[in-house]
Amino acid sequence: MKVLELTAPSQFAITERPKPAPGPDEVLIRVACCGICGSDVHGMDNSSGRRIPPMVMGHEASGLIEEIGTKVTGWEVGQRVSFDSMVYCGECGHCQRGETNLCDERQVMGVSCEEFKRDGAFAEWVVVPARILEKIPEGLSFEEAAFTEPLAVALHAVRLVKVKPGERALVVGAGLIGLLVIQALKRAGCGEIVAVDLDQGRLDLARQLGANATFFPDQNCGGDFDLAMEVVGAAPTLEKAVKSVRKGGRVGLVGNVVSSVPLPLQWVVTREISLLGSCAAAGECGEALAAIASGEILVKPLISAIAPLEEGADFFQRSREGKEGLLKVLLTPGVS
Repeated sequence: MKVLELTAPSQFAITERPKPAPGPDEVLIRVACCGICGSDVHGMDNSSGRRIPPMVMGHEASGLIEEIGTKVTGWEVGQRVSFDSMVYCGECGHCQRGETNLCDERQVMGVSCEEFKRDGAFAEWVVVPARILEKIPEGLSFEEAAFTEPLAVALHAVRLVKVKPGERALVVGAGLIGLLVIQALKRAGCGEIVAVDLDQGRLDLARQLGANATFFPDQNCGGDFDLAMEVVGAAPTLEKAVKSVRKGGRVGLVGNVVSSVPLPLQWVVTREISLLGSCAAAGECGEALAAIASGEILVKPLISAIAPLEEGADFFQRSREGKEGLLKVLLTPGVS
């Protein structure tokens, strides 16, 4: 089968690999489309240690079930599906508590690191554990369904900060996840949402999708927010989020571009600010699909391009350069 392979740090090639076969608890999916995630773009040079080449990335995908493992029940060949990125064991203490994203044995689709390697969906076919599958609602396109995982990430983060009706929220970073977080906050009942970003185009889109006001980072966006969502993962953006909430406020930490940043500790302690780390998703994929299908969350405005797998290397580079403000690029393997 044809795959887009990361052959060396920041180097891609279309290569041929054997078509995979599902194990007893797995299904084989014919991939319809797969989105380029920001973590793929940041990790393509292997600076994160989680994209060790050679490997196939891609964890935001949709497609058709083509083959079913011998122990799989409840699924049929021909069903349209998407899936979570997190492969969990279902048996450890975290899984038993519903914290599947914190599973002791967790693996991530399209990630290769020292602990594990699991090739992803920048390919004509991909094998996926049946337990992470989600059925695509009737009438929803494969392109929209490819947003299952990133929207689930946003919904999980918003669930953790426990939004109360009418609260004021600041979103620092209006990239793909930030724009989904804005919509999720509005859906959860926030009365006012303010977005901060460097890019005017993304700020304009933030307003279209629910933000009441937008600012550049060097502008005064006010303060005393009930909660702030930090969706970048850098020192300046973390400081802005922490120093914008009221005493007793909450800060949701979603971005993690770098592994560590300075923390204004005294500010956090003396104002009793709660910092809430959010990792991936834990059961929100079904909710994500339903929200897209109902129109509560809009994803079509976030699609920057739909391109064949052969153009993947070019779009990875363009995304890395950041000159075009690309949000979500969907790659299609083009299986006949």
